[in-house]
Amino acid sequence: MFSTVVQVLGIVAVLANAVVYGTDACYAIITRSVYARLDDATVTASAGWGHYYGDRRMPIVGISGVVTAVLTAVLAAIGGYVGAAVAAGIAVAALVIWLLVYVRVAKPVNTQQTAAAQAGITPPNARALQDKWDSVVNARVALQFVALAALGAAIALV
Repeated sequence: MFSTVVQVLGIVAVLANAVVYGTDACYAIITRSVYARLDDATVTASAGWGHYYGDRRMPIVGISGVVTAVLTAVLAAIGGYVGAAVAAGIAVAALVIWLLVYVRVAKPVNTQQTAAAQAGITPPNARALQDKWDSVVNARVALQFVALAALGAAIALV
């Protein structure tokens, strides 16, 4: 029964973090190329309103993913599933690094683009803001990939 609890938590962690991974991956694969073809005003409006809604709706998903990953690691360790605990710990480390990158680089850009979109203005540094956000998206995708793979391994090792 204990192993089932650990696996269910791991599955919930995968599902929550898959939303974040999919969002970042979609941007990296598709939206970044679209934004490169758009004028600064359109990018500011699109990204700004996207961040407005994303920054209000995604935290519950992200928090759920981190919390369930931590619980997976802790309960796996308590249950003596060393391999699963290590794998889930790797996932947690990747998620913490992802969060640091988000808070230090992406979130400040989100805030500026949201304010500009709400005000209906295009900041003079609009392209530089988007370039800064773009500069970390591949790392964010890679970190989420590591987290998902590690969580998958944790589930398998219980």
